Amino acid sequence: MTLIRPEMYRYHNGGAKDALPFSVEEYEDRLAGLRDIMDMHGLDAVVLTSMHNVAYYSGFLYCSFGRPYACVVTKTECVTISAGIDAGQPWRRSVGDNITYTDWKRDNFWRAVASVTGTGKSIGCEADHLTLERSEKLNAFLQPKRGMDIAPATMEQRMRKSPAEIALIKHGANVADVGGYAIREAVREGATELEVTMAGRDAMEREIAKRFPDAEYRDTWVWFQSGLNTDGAHNPVTNRKLKRGDILSLNCFPMISGYYTALERTMFVGEVDDASLKIWEANVAAHEYGMSLLKPGASCAEVTHKINEFFAERDLLQYRTFGYGHSFGVLSHYYGREAGLELREDIDTVLEPGMVISMEPMLTIADGEPGAGGYREHDILVITEDGNENITGYPYGPGFNVVG
Repeated sequence: MTLIRPEMYRYHNGGAKDALPFSVEEYEDRLAGLRDIMDMHGLDAVVLTSMHNVAYYSGFLYCSFGRPYACVVTKTECVTISAGIDAGQPWRRSVGDNITYTDWKRDNFWRAVASVTGTGKSIGCEADHLTLERSEKLNAFLQPKRGMDIAPATMEQRMRKSPAEIALIKHGANVADVGGYAIREAVREGATELEVTMAGRDAMEREIAKRFPDAEYRDTWVWFQSGLNTDGAHNPVTNRKLKRGDILSLNCFPMISGYYTALERTMFVGEVDDASLKIWEANVAAHEYGMSLLKPGASCAEVTHKINEFFAERDLLQYRTFGYGHSFGVLSHYYGREAGLELREDIDTVLEPGMVISMEPMLTIADGEPGAGGYREHDILVITEDGNENITGYPYGPGFNVVG
């Protein structure tokens, strides 16, 4: 008996789709928006390869592990392309069709993509995600008559949230609050960063499962930092033991179906010295001022310059290390980012109702100086018709966050 070793096949195991993060109608609206972009630029097909765009348009959040994945959208089809190692899960968790490519022969992934797009077509791709090697293979296998970078246009679409997305993001903010309270209860002298981290993460995982019993669970995490380890916003957790008077940075990141939310707070163990309190209160004041600026019609650059002036008047601007906030949606610490909606000097995007953005000023005082450490507060705000809605509930500031 000769074993047939195909280049690709359809493996719709189970016979029925699992629950998707959103309704079929939501995905149809997203695909309609993408097809409008395709029509505007005369594209026959779009080959999406990033985790965030594949998830946004299909519902399937892939696990690459060194293998390529895609969502191919034509005027009539939405097809995810996945590796055989995932069997039927990509079909069950995506809104449209799915093709599984095999690894019996190199580049079957691109053969599967070409089986949907055809050759000699006008193709959109994500230039910021394709490596040089994969770009060359796209050209070799699809032989496009014309190519276009679709990444900026898809980012623009993702920046404007639907009511269903905003509802999910609000759940995420609520879950982050649950993690924050669990961390607050776990803070004590002698506890390690790792022990406190696990308390927050476990509380969030349980809350997500309670709110979304049919979801997949992955990627929720906590960065809980202390002392010198607070100087950077993305510093990993260590096994350092907490000491009285330590500055702490609480960072909760629940992930729900690829959607990231966050809660970040400055804390102190037991007591806070005068120099630290002065810096902390100034950063809290900047945080409150910054939130008041997030309104329709304001540009990201305009908001940034105003907070810069606030800090400069207090001789603190030199301690700022990054932008004051960013968009929320399908993103994580290793995929996604709606870079067109960040509070930085070089971003001129104007805020609109339906956008979701954080306010998160941070000041870092060097080790050995009075008030040494990293100070950061972080709230998530939905831009409304006449202002914003703060969807973060956990309190900030010294009145609540000197603990243990």
